[in-house]
Amino acid sequence: MRKMINVKTASKKPLKKTIKSAVSKNTNKNTKKLMLKKSASKKKIVINKKRKFEFTKMVASGNDFIIFDNRKSGLKNGSEIALLLCTRTAGIGADGLIFIEKSKRADFKMRIFNPDGSEAEMCGNGIRCAALYKNKKNMKIETLAGILNAELNEDGIKVKMTTPLDMQLNINLNIDGRIHQVNYVNTGVPHSVCFVENLPAANVRMLGRLLRYHKHFEPVGTNVDFVKIAEHDSLSIRTYERGVEDETLACGTGSVAAALIYHHKFLYSDGSYCVDIKTRSDEVLKVYFDYEKGVFTNVWLEGNARIVYKGECYV
Repeated sequence: MRKMINVKTASKKPLKKTIKSAVSKNTNKNTKKLMLKKSASKKKIVINKKRKFEFTKMVASGNDFIIFDNRKSGLKNGSEIALLLCTRTAGIGADGLIFIEKSKRADFKMRIFNPDGSEAEMCGNGIRCAALYKNKKNMKIETLAGILNAELNEDGIKVKMTTPLDMQLNINLNIDGRIHQVNYVNTGVPHSVCFVENLPAANVRMLGRLLRYHKHFEPVGTNVDFVKIAEHDSLSIRTYERGVEDETLACGTGSVAAALIYHHKFLYSDGSYCVDIKTRSDEVLKVYFDYEKGVFTNVWLEGNARIVYKGECYV
């Protein structure tokens, strides 16, 4: 006698409903995937959406700058743009970013941002580029260091600098167990000046960085200039620039600092003077000043500037 075997049904659902359910599930999965792709695509478009702006690349004595006429463009994030564009590997490449802006007190306002994103009070070479960009014979330029006069002439661009502040001579600083003598003055931005016998051998990057961050100059730090006295009223200079955090081919405010400290430290004679400063780019800057009883007045910086090229970029 055969035994009867009961077989339980795997599912009581009708076959048509089961097929519909499976199709529905697959459709939902595909729909979700498609929605995710669309969502990701939308996000990418938002992230990469940038505006196109015109810029001018300019150079003064080896210092190069990216100029934006912010009276038209209305850019606000100068620090971020400097970080993006000043890098020489992935950006345009420059020692600084300059915004030309409207001013109620002068012909225009100049704002300058370093490659590290910090905003500087002033820049001697940068302001000559800004003056050439404006291309007016006589003008007033507003900066964080004050309002400065600029003149365009056949010999170049001449800028009246701020009154030098807080001059200090013969500061002895201990760096890694060795005493280094420096001198200090603020010529719109802070500068420490070291006189050396062998300028080509000076370790500008290493010693410059150690002095730039020395606790004596906290909290703002200092630029560091290494200076060789070539002959009477003629100097050669190499500069470690704060914000660039490296040696540059020239520094306008550093050249002024070197000339003033040289005169105050070694000559100390009253009168009107002009000191020639040979920069690492081999261009010569001229620093003019009046000096009487230890006080400097009418300090001017003169040098060339030029437009390298104009272009467009996305920021």
